[in-house]
Amino acid sequence: MPIKSPLGIPNLQFELQRLAFIALGSNLGDPKQNVLRAMDRLQELSDFPLLRSSLWQSTPVDCPPGSPLFVNAVVGLLPGANETPEGLLDKLQSLEQEFGRRPKTVLNEPRTLDLDLIAFRQETRASHRLTLPHPRAHLRRFVLQPLSEIAPGLMLPGQVFDARQLIETLDRSEKISRLS
Repeated sequence: MPIKSPLGIPNLQFELQRLAFIALGSNLGDPKQNVLRAMDRLQELSDFPLLRSSLWQSTPVDCPPGSPLFVNAVVGLLPGANETPEGLLDKLQSLEQEFGRRPKTVLNEPRTLDLDLIAFRQETRASHRLTLPHPRAHLRRFVLQPLSEIAPGLMLPGQVFDARQLIETLDRSEKISRLS
């Protein structure tokens, strides 16, 4: 009997390749509520119920000194048939602004909401506006841990390891823990 995937299709790998994956992060205001509310809003962009990871708390990576801890998660959504990566990026940036995100003045500064498009189906991009898959997703435990929770077998374009295997290649200095 074939294993049923989260979207109900027997071929899980094919199904994962139809999804867009978005990493969520927040370390200002009420980070946990910001991420949960953003997940609810992202559901509106999906043609199927979201795949939702647990919430994770992580230490800031490459952030200004004294930056607060982050709450992170990853969702998988099924984009509409006519959706493009650039169109979805526009929607993600609008949602960030709704949550109070302002143009950054300092690289990786604290923020109420950060939404990164990690992968869009199996498409690749390399423009001034968008790089797919996200150029640092495979290097970040705060992305890979929640991603491997909902899509452990996902292989990002250009990688030879899946999400679960990529975690094993990472530096262990980045601290992350699942929130209850």
